[in-house]
Amino acid sequence: MQNAARDILHIRSRSGSEPARIMRLIVITGSMGAGKTTVMAEASDLLAARGVVHAAIDLDELGIAHLGARHDDDLPYRNLESVWHNYREAGIDALLLAAAVVSRAELERIRGALRATRMVVCRLRAPLEAMQSRIRAREPGMLQGQFVARAAALDEMLDAASLEDFAVVNDGRPVTDVAREMLVGAGWLSI
Repeated sequence: MQNAARDILHIRSRSGSEPARIMRLIVITGSMGAGKTTVMAEASDLLAARGVVHAAIDLDELGIAHLGARHDDDLPYRNLESVWHNYREAGIDALLLAAAVVSRAELERIRGALRATRMVVCRLRAPLEAMQSRIRAREPGMLQGQFVARAAALDEMLDAASLEDFAVVNDGRPVTDVAREMLVGAGWLSI
């Protein structure tokens, strides 16, 4: 009964005239090379196979731009809000979001952009060597060295922030198993 009471929210839609629908969100976080995008895609496939209506977004993809001398930290969040608005208009109320979230402030920016009412944060973990190997394989370009070095720094930032509700190991196992464990841990699937 407590959960039902928590779910009765008085959040207003943009127009302010009617309560917003419940919005379920899994934030899939982890360092570079932890497998956020891959696990998100597999989790999406698992949900689709069960007929669960949802969307999946990689936040990094919404922030790729060269703005010249300007810097706009809010751009990915504004883009997220716009894309989510379109999904909501299509009747979707569940979202898988891949994002390396390293602060409570970032997490609240995501919550605000999506107006999330039920948010669970899952951190993907893998050994540093595995993450760096994945980065070398997928990032053959001029920034490869920076990205490989960033994996360790980002992993330390995630450790310090400790924002996750639970963690899943993504190393040496099939991605389907990792994605299923995440969805079960978030309460979206039962075993």
